[in-house]
Amino acid sequence: MTHSISSGVAASYKIGVDGGGTKTECILIDDSGEIIARHLAPGCNPSVVGPDQARLIVTDALCGVVQAAFGNQPAPIAATHIYAAGSRAFWRETAATLADFGHIVTADDSHPVLELATRGEPGLVLHGGTGSFVAARGRDRLVHYAGGIGWRFGDPGSGYDLGRRAIARALLELQGWSPPSRLGPTVRDHTGLGETADVAAITRFFYTHPDANRPIAALAPAILRLANEGDFTAHALVAESAGELLALALRVAAKLFPDTALDTVPAGLSGPLLTHPVVVQLLTMQSPLPLAPVEGTPIEGVRRLLLRS
Repeated sequence: MTHSISSGVAASYKIGVDGGGTKTECILIDDSGEIIARHLAPGCNPSVVGPDQARLIVTDALCGVVQAAFGNQPAPIAATHIYAAGSRAFWRETAATLADFGHIVTADDSHPVLELATRGEPGLVLHGGTGSFVAARGRDRLVHYAGGIGWRFGDPGSGYDLGRRAIARALLELQGWSPPSRLGPTVRDHTGLGETADVAAITRFFYTHPDANRPIAALAPAILRLANEGDFTAHALVAESAGELLALALRVAAKLFPDTALDTVPAGLSGPLLTHPVVVQLLTMQSPLPLAPVEGTPIEGVRRLLLRS
């Protein structure tokens, strides 16, 4: 159903995009902040899908949300905000090629969850999904970004990092060099190779997979389940992975808020891994920051940023 435009009434609309490695979500809002239309598309991280495909996904999403709202009518778009994973330079260059979407702003995909965590005030957020990062807004209101260097290089506190650690430990268990736990069978079952699969077969499965980061990250829910059920080894892996991201966040906080008691700095936990009860308990027990799970989805953070622009 399209949204009609009243003749003679000055109205402007804004588009917001939250683009990650898994999905690209697009909304169109009116002056009051009401969401008039939505569009969902595949992930648009150029590091994962390639630059040409990333540009096509976002362009199609923008056209799709406008079509959903206005059909073939002219669309009075005042501004478009693109918050996306990947190279900042790439998204700036992409924005320069877009027409009929108003004033275009591009920024990291960390901004929406930081908005949810701090509501525009100084503070920081730790995010752990397929990847991970720490985002912070200083007293000077500038936004800073730490980590998020990509799945190939670790991203502690992410689904990929947790999966990677679990596979490494499971392989040593299956070789007989580490005490057996439930990780070995869990990783072997995850490959679908059967109960007789040996270390060589499991290793080959991950090394030859055309999109290896996805099945590795997809292990994270199973590891969190084991940790929640009391498996000591899984619990230790979760603590190590999330703890490294917390250590990064504490370095960021100490640098940006040197004269402030850290227990007074707003700090949020975002993403399916860091908001899991096991992880929340682990981090809040050892952090001087007042960590609290972020409420709302990233696209709600996008909507709030559009309203404040």
